[in-house]
Amino acid sequence: MTQPTTLGQLKANGYTSQSIHEELKANLRERLVSKQPIFVGILGYENSVIPDFERAILSGHSINLLGLRGQAKTKMARQLTGLLDEYIPYIAGSEVNDDPLAPLSYYGKQQVIEHGDNTPIAWLHRDERYIEKLATPDVSVADLIGDVDPIKAINEKLSYNDERVIHYGIIPRANRCIFVINELPDLQPRIQVALFNILQEGDIQIRGFKMRMVLDMQFVFTANPEDYTNRGSIVTPLKDRIGSQILTHYPKSLAMSKSITAQEAKMDEAKKKVVVMNDLIPTLIERLVIEARTSEFVDAKSGVSARLAISALENIYSGIERRVVINGDKKSLVRISDLVSIIPAITGKIEMVYEGEQEGPLHVAHQLIGKAIRAEFIQHFQNPEKLKTKDADGNEIENAFSRITGYFERGKTIEITNDASDKEYQRVLNSIDGLALFIDEHMPDIRPLEKHLWMEFVLHGLAEYSKLSKNQMDEGLEFKDLFGSMMNF
Repeated sequence: MTQPTTLGQLKANGYTSQSIHEELKANLRERLVSKQPIFVGILGYENSVIPDFERAILSGHSINLLGLRGQAKTKMARQLTGLLDEYIPYIAGSEVNDDPLAPLSYYGKQQVIEHGDNTPIAWLHRDERYIEKLATPDVSVADLIGDVDPIKAINEKLSYNDERVIHYGIIPRANRCIFVINELPDLQPRIQVALFNILQEGDIQIRGFKMRMVLDMQFVFTANPEDYTNRGSIVTPLKDRIGSQILTHYPKSLAMSKSITAQEAKMDEAKKKVVVMNDLIPTLIERLVIEARTSEFVDAKSGVSARLAISALENIYSGIERRVVINGDKKSLVRISDLVSIIPAITGKIEMVYEGEQEGPLHVAHQLIGKAIRAEFIQHFQNPEKLKTKDADGNEIENAFSRITGYFERGKTIEITNDASDKEYQRVLNSIDGLALFIDEHMPDIRPLEKHLWMEFVLHGLAEYSKLSKNQMDEGLEFKDLFGSMMNF
């Protein structure tokens, strides 16, 4: 159907004005009745954040999404456009998207007065009705609300009492739109004060100019609790005017974390052809993130973003691709030693407390990897710390790991280099007496292709439980007897 191009045609079509809040409510009700989700790719919020969000929309509230970094706050705000009508009409040429049946601006009113039913109408798509502003300390009232433009007054010979001398800021230009301010506490308090009237009375004031412009907007704010103490705060009267404050959170289960990471991590066609992934590695990455969120070296108030796991998995993909290209192989299975690839993702995405800074980011990264391996190891094998090594008479008892540790006790040392080909990698692991047999006995159902990954995992697990010595070298890892290492030291 052809869209009306004049005010008269719009009226003839039976168009009636509605506020953006009513528009969002009506479309949300339809989604709820048809059981269609309003958010796509937002996992883990089905029973917490999303119901709160829906209640806020049905209440016609402005919304503040409060949560630590990497909790999909902005992603949710951007998807809110899906609840808007596909197109809405506005007076063509209007800076503030004037409703043809209820214009706000001088320009919009004059167009209707001069042209009547012949007033030109344009159409605004829902994707153009989303405006986002990152709050920074240098944002001014003029940026957000507007200011008097003396150049316009001089050029057009207008009085400063004339509404036409006003240059509108980003908020009036977002009339009839969703307007998002990210990191709200970073706005200076005096700038936050300028939002009072817009949120409560719905109007704007510019330098005391006598003008009432009742804006029609859906406000969404995002904020990080860290900002309340480190950089700024939301002034109390503004916080009071925000209808609903919704608390976001990190995934509540490891399985959900893995689903989010798998969904968000990018893997191009070139990597898909060469990377053979095992679920153990994504699991270790998520355990690492969990460990980081409780680490004594990491600032808990700052949080550990889900982006750490996403970047880490992407680095793993790239590390395998690089190794395959270097060795001229067709494809390669992921390895535990590939976790060295994720260190840049760790050091770039965690904020450390003083003790962590003293330890150094590299040391903290290796420690987190080790803790993740340690936590996952006992999900598959016996806890080495709980195995008896001697009987009541002091005689040595052979346990599940004795054959493996015994190999190193005889003075043996192995090296697993980062860029070793699959053939060399397998040769090194196969040289360790008892290691392959251990996997055959304890994991009889694994695929042959994955056997060496688990063989290496056993070595790392024993090292984390102080049964072997693991040394990080520039070119890879070295495993040897722990007692011998201590004597040499």
